[in-house]
Amino acid sequence: MGTVLMAKGEEHKMFMKTEFERPDANDIRQAARFSSATLHEASGKKGALPSEIKPLSADMTVCGTVITVSSPPGDNIMLHHAITVAEPGDILVVDVSGAHKAGYWGDILTHAALYRKLGGLVIDGCVRDGNEIIQLGFPVFSRGLCIRGTTKKGGGLINYPIQLGDVRMMPGDLVVGDADGVVVIPRKEIRQTIERASAREEEEARIREELKKGKTTLELYGWDVPHREL
Repeated sequence: MGTVLMAKGEEHKMFMKTEFERPDANDIRQAARFSSATLHEASGKKGALPSEIKPLSADMTVCGTVITVSSPPGDNIMLHHAITVAEPGDILVVDVSGAHKAGYWGDILTHAALYRKLGGLVIDGCVRDGNEIIQLGFPVFSRGLCIRGTTKKGGGLINYPIQLGDVRMMPGDLVVGDADGVVVIPRKEIRQTIERASAREEEEARIREELKKGKTTLELYGWDVPHREL
């Protein structure tokens, strides 16, 4: 169901959905076993978010249901609303309309998210209060840090389709992030991707054993082309 909220005037309409299909909880737990790179490969090399989006601390990880947020440039009121809509374990994935250089998220929003037991934030923009966020242990993936403040005029979307880079996503998709990057997997493809990721890891374990025996990567991958003298 969609809800229309007004902020100060009709020129600042906010549209919000609170009901959508969610991934199976066991599938989310299974996906958390794999790295973002493995899941990206297993999904057919799809779903990788812009590589500029990285965790504030290398040990931060996220794995959970996507809550999509589309925010106007330089405004963060939609993030405040999204926290109230999200359920425990959900990950806010935020588009800031290309205006990357602002501190859309900081210490106060982190505390609010922790109280709601959210699973993390992935934002195609900057945040601030980085040291405090790291100390609190809340996973935040962003383009970096920026001290510039934001407005609260409002307007935007929660749980409608958004696009980050070349990845279009829906609420209810799966997002997985670690030090290497972030990948989004469509809800209907999660189980198949997990199966492929498991098979991929088994194959890589076999290759590592073969390397111990003296084989080369060229041999194992079939790239051992005979040399020719020039």
